[in-house]
Amino acid sequence: MKESKKLDELREKIDKLDKDIVELINERAKVVLEVGKTKTDENREFYNPERERQIYERLRSINKGPFPEEALKSVFREIISASLSMEKPINIAFLGPHATFTHQAAIKHFGQSGNFIAREDIPGVFDEVERGRANYGVVPIESTAEGAVSHTLDMFVDSPLQICAEVLLEVSSSLLNKSGKVEDIERVCSHPHALAQCGRWLKETLPGVVAVEVSSTAQAAQMAADDEKTAAIAGEAAASLYGLRVAQKSIQDNPYNYTRFLVIGKREAKRTGNDKTSVIFAIKDSPGALYDILKPLSEKGINLSKIESRPLKTKAWEYVFYIDMDGYKDDEDIARSIEGLNKRSSFMKVLGSYEKNSVGK
Repeated sequence: MKESKKLDELREKIDKLDKDIVELINERAKVVLEVGKTKTDENREFYNPERERQIYERLRSINKGPFPEEALKSVFREIISASLSMEKPINIAFLGPHATFTHQAAIKHFGQSGNFIAREDIPGVFDEVERGRANYGVVPIESTAEGAVSHTLDMFVDSPLQICAEVLLEVSSSLLNKSGKVEDIERVCSHPHALAQCGRWLKETLPGVVAVEVSSTAQAAQMAADDEKTAAIAGEAAASLYGLRVAQKSIQDNPYNYTRFLVIGKREAKRTGNDKTSVIFAIKDSPGALYDILKPLSEKGINLSKIESRPLKTKAWEYVFYIDMDGYKDDEDIARSIEGLNKRSSFMKVLGSYEKNSVGK
């Protein structure tokens, strides 16, 4: 069918706009290079999260639509990421391997152009940042399906690193294999958490298929790439990386499955006006001890959005508590509460104040 004249005119208009956008992006890139040179001359930090946040806020305020706000932020996240890589690439360590959900969270926060360094365990991520080989690290802290990630909580006891940001990622698991056909599958591999999160679907849809636990969703994808009868439960990002096809999308039992990740580093995050503060402290196990230490926070009206306990490995019958409270550490009530916690506990550390994230951000 012959294209209408009106459609041709509209497409021609889009082509011209695309040309203008490309030219403007390159003009912006030239200014970025000048900024990078100025930072070098003045010995300034290349990565400025506060400046990045200001850009997003300004874009949100000037966007009159119809282009969606979150889509606009995603577009500029990649522009900013690529621009920053022109100045100086940022090294980001993450719990790997590539194509895991932690990798996806790192990309969501830093953009595609970061230099991502996969580490096989959470201590390895902390070590990369502590030794200065990575500027930042990304680690999981909790999920709606499985609760807290104890290895991350334990690392904060001795680590000098700060929490700089948090990332919320919707975890959607897909069934991946070579052919994209469910009938070809004889075994399903994945991380134990992913298998548990998809347990009901597997039982109902693939009752005779063997489930095999492996160390990561990415390892499962590699196994599926090597064997036509094996499928992996992983994120869709693993399909393109390992040459797989999606046999079934979104097979997790809970459709509202989110994982929260933390960005860790050596720099303190600045106040945004929508912050939370994370603290860990230790107390001896005795009746009413936790109530007594948290009562002053309640009296000041401070909201605790999370509380988690872990045994203190260096002392028997003492426990470390990890709490998130709404507010910035220098806010008057928060500062006084932190001072009170310090006096009443055998060990206390402020892990950082950072902007609260929400679903979709």
